[in-house]
Amino acid sequence: MNTQFQITQASINDLEELVAIFDQYRIFYNQAADPEGARQFLFERFEHQESIIFIARDIQTGRAVGFTQLYPVFSSISMKRSWILNDLYVIEEYRKRGVATQLLNSAKEFAFLTRAKGIELSTSHLNLSAQSLYESLGYKKDDEYFHYYLTI
Repeated sequence: MNTQFQITQASINDLEELVAIFDQYRIFYNQAADPEGARQFLFERFEHQESIIFIARDIQTGRAVGFTQLYPVFSSISMKRSWILNDLYVIEEYRKRGVATQLLNSAKEFAFLTRAKGIELSTSHLNLSAQSLYESLGYKKDDEYFHYYLTI
């Protein structure tokens, strides 16, 4: 087990550290830097208890090095909760060191503890390294359903 990193559920006390890596995450996805917007967005998620965020820290330095964010969704058919793993990010110098795996495992444990049906996530068709990681951890590619999105 990798003990170089500690994964904890984030709280409002982690807001400022999360703002920095959340903004880097958005920049990674070709969005303009917006630390104030990131702060407001994350603050609202905490304030309204609309998401669960796990934060990864380097144990030696205490530095926040990654995060994942889960949103709840419910199925009328199964009458169960699932979690959408919407965000997963590890700062560049900490990649390939097991941080993403630990974050995903923490999300899985949380889903189990909340008696969820499962975890759903999506990634780019071009993000082969993420696809490989997800599949190595038991995630299955959905070949049964098409997913649609309506922009408003």
